[in-house]
Amino acid sequence: MNATASRNWLLNGSSGKKISYAGQVGYLIAGMKEVTEAQIGDTLFLYKQPVEPLPGFKSAKPMVFAGMYPIDQTEYNNLKSALERLTLNDSSVTVHRDSSLALGAGWRLGFLGLLHMEVFNQRLEQEYNMSVILTAPTVPYKAVLSSAKLIKEYGKDQITIINPAQFPDKLSVSEYLEPTVLGTIVTPQEYIGKIITLCQDRRAVQKDMLYIDENRVMLKYLFPLNEIVVDFYDALKSLSSGYASFDYEDAGYQSADLIKMDILVNGNPVEELATIIHKDKAYAAGKLLCERLKETIPRQLFEIAIQAAIGKKIIARETLKAYRKNVVAKCYGGDITRRMKLLKRQAEGKRLMRKIGNVEVPRDAFIRVLKRETDK
Repeated sequence: MNATASRNWLLNGSSGKKISYAGQVGYLIAGMKEVTEAQIGDTLFLYKQPVEPLPGFKSAKPMVFAGMYPIDQTEYNNLKSALERLTLNDSSVTVHRDSSLALGAGWRLGFLGLLHMEVFNQRLEQEYNMSVILTAPTVPYKAVLSSAKLIKEYGKDQITIINPAQFPDKLSVSEYLEPTVLGTIVTPQEYIGKIITLCQDRRAVQKDMLYIDENRVMLKYLFPLNEIVVDFYDALKSLSSGYASFDYEDAGYQSADLIKMDILVNGNPVEELATIIHKDKAYAAGKLLCERLKETIPRQLFEIAIQAAIGKKIIARETLKAYRKNVVAKCYGGDITRRMKLLKRQAEGKRLMRKIGNVEVPRDAFIRVLKRETDK
C-alpha cells in the first residue's frame, strides 16, 4: 500500500529545509485516519508523482486465529484501548471486530503462531491488567467455489474462511483447502516409535528421516496446521521426556475433506460452538464437546438432548436428565391405577415442556467449553 503525502516536500523540524539525505528528522502529512494504516514497508511518494514500490517487503501473514472477548462487557473500551497500544509495537497481529450472542462484543485476532498468541495474551494481562476470554485457536481454510452465483458475489473463485459461519455448502464448492506446515523434529532415537505414532495420529506425511549421529534422529513431516496448533508440542515433549525439539515453516495449502460440525441443544443449533474439522476427526471432537456441555449446562425440568451434527446426520449425543418430582409420594397403598394415572400425567407434562421449552446456554458454560482446554 502506498501512502500519498499531501505536501510536495518534507520539512526539517528545525530549519525548514528540504530533507535530501538519510538521518535527518522531519514529518509528513498524509490522509490517514488511524495509526494502523501506516504499515512497515510502505512506499511514500509525492502528491500526483507515483513511483514503483520498494521491493522486498511483505505483510506478515497470520497463521492462527482466535476470538478475544472481555470477561465483563463494561471493560470493552478498556480492552479496546489496550489492544490498540499493544498492536502499535506488534504490527503482525491482525484485529477485526467480532460479536457473539453468547460472549458479546469482541475481536477476531490473527497471530503468527501459537507461541505468539500466548505471549500476546500474557502481555495483555501483565501490562494492562486485562482478563479476557480467549477461544480455541483456529486456522484459515480456503474453498474453491464452483457456484457461479457465489463467484459473482465474492468476485473470485477462491475464498478464505476464518469463521465457521462463513463455511460454504459442499454443493457449491469443488474442493476445500487446509494450510500445511513442514515440521522438523530432532529427537533421541529411543523415542522414534512413539513420535512416529503421534505424527500419524495427527494426519502427518513423512518426508524425510535422517540420523544426525549415533543417538539423534531428524524427522521431517508435512503436517496440517490445525493438527499442531493446540497441544502437539506438549504431547511431543511428554512422549520424549522433554528431549525432542520441534520447528516448522509454512508449506502452503493442500486439498482436504473438511466439514462443518454443528452443536444442537434441544434441537436448536448453537452457532458459537460450530467448528470446521476434518471428517476423520469429527466423531471424537463432537463427543468431547457434547460431554463438556453436559457437565456445564444446568439441569431443567425436562430432558435435554445435546447433539453433534454434520448436516442432518447426528454423530454424537449426550442426554441431560431432567429433575424428577416424586408425584406418587402421597399415595400410600390404594389402587395401582391411581399411581399410574399420576405418572402418566407427569410424563405428558414433561413431553409438552420439551416441545415448547427453550434452553438458554449460560454464559459461563460457553466460557468453559470455548476456552482452550487440553486436560481432557
